[in-house]
Amino acid sequence: MGNYLTRLPIILGLVFFSCTSLPKVADIDEETQIPAISAIPAVPDLVIIPQKVDNFLTIVAVGDNLYHEIMIRSGEDGEYEPSYREIKALVKASDIAFINQETLLAGETYGFSGYPQFNTPQKVGIAIAATGFNVVNHASNHIMDKGKDAVFATMDFWDTIPDVKILGIHRSEEERNLPVLVEKNDITIGFLSYTYGTNAIPLPKDSPYLVSLINTEIMAKEIDALRPLCEFLIVSMHWGEEYSYEYNKQQKNLAAFLAEHLVDLVIGHHPHVIQPIEYIERPDGKLMLCYYSLGNLISAQTQTRTMLGAMAYIKLRKTLEPNGEAAIEFFDVGAIPLVTHFERNLSGLMVYPLYTYTEELAEKHWRKTAQSEFSMDYLNDLTTKIFGDKEIRRNPFE
Repeated sequence: MGNYLTRLPIILGLVFFSCTSLPKVADIDEETQIPAISAIPAVPDLVIIPQKVDNFLTIVAVGDNLYHEIMIRSGEDGEYEPSYREIKALVKASDIAFINQETLLAGETYGFSGYPQFNTPQKVGIAIAATGFNVVNHASNHIMDKGKDAVFATMDFWDTIPDVKILGIHRSEEERNLPVLVEKNDITIGFLSYTYGTNAIPLPKDSPYLVSLINTEIMAKEIDALRPLCEFLIVSMHWGEEYSYEYNKQQKNLAAFLAEHLVDLVIGHHPHVIQPIEYIERPDGKLMLCYYSLGNLISAQTQTRTMLGAMAYIKLRKTLEPNGEAAIEFFDVGAIPLVTHFERNLSGLMVYPLYTYTEELAEKHWRKTAQSEFSMDYLNDLTTKIFGDKEIRRNPFE
């Protein structure tokens, strides 16, 4: 009790002073000013400055996928895909992968056969699609080897793999006039394809549209019609002289014709050996890139020179300017040399990039055991002679 009485004055004092420090409602008149809350400064409008945008697209292309009878027999159990194992990573890494399928894929009904009139098992087509090739040319001198119906059967086969675009063969005039376009990475690519002939086997009179032949009058119309529909135009050309490292006058004249019609890239094949790479100036001041021949991808041909082919490598850059204008340019181009390897009785049939090929493999090659000049030095020297040092690439995707 004593302690409580002692603390009582202190408690009363606290209550008194606390209460007197609070303003009474009656003391606040209408003129009393309540301090205003400081105004929040206005946030300026966000200004977005347009930036230049770059998109990239990579293209690879290979030459003749040429199946001789011994190759057909070697894959009778359906194991054709392993032959492409060593290049699969390169193909898969690209956005667009082109291959010249030299021979028909008409099915067993037409009889599987090699030279001189080819028909290749459709399992080969399945293998190249599984490897990653998504643009397949069929305009070659062997496309009519088994007749019109075999060409239709080949198209029927590819209908079962719709992700692959087919060039150079058509079911009708209307189909031939349909543009072949591929859009990747905001870049639209257009394709056309032509062959110099069909080994003296004429096209059916009722189906002149069946195969795209080299005819500059028709080509001019088709190229000029496709040009406005795409940003980058590729033309596949089956042309040239077999086994010649040099392009001939006809190839040179046709390349100039293609440049005049504003083609961007020419992919050449048929000679079975590699030929030079050139830039050709177009009338608009831009450059057309021409691979005159990529040689063989894979075959059982026996000439040493046919064992060396190439994979074209093209990297494009599309620049979208702030004002909306767009331009496409060659960002990087070159060729990856390829080697067709096989040993006795065609064992070990495989396509190798030259940068992974070895002297040990070269020693086992059938051409080496046949006492030819086949060696790593031969392959490297020939590649440099045809392409030059600047164009040769190892793995550009690393």
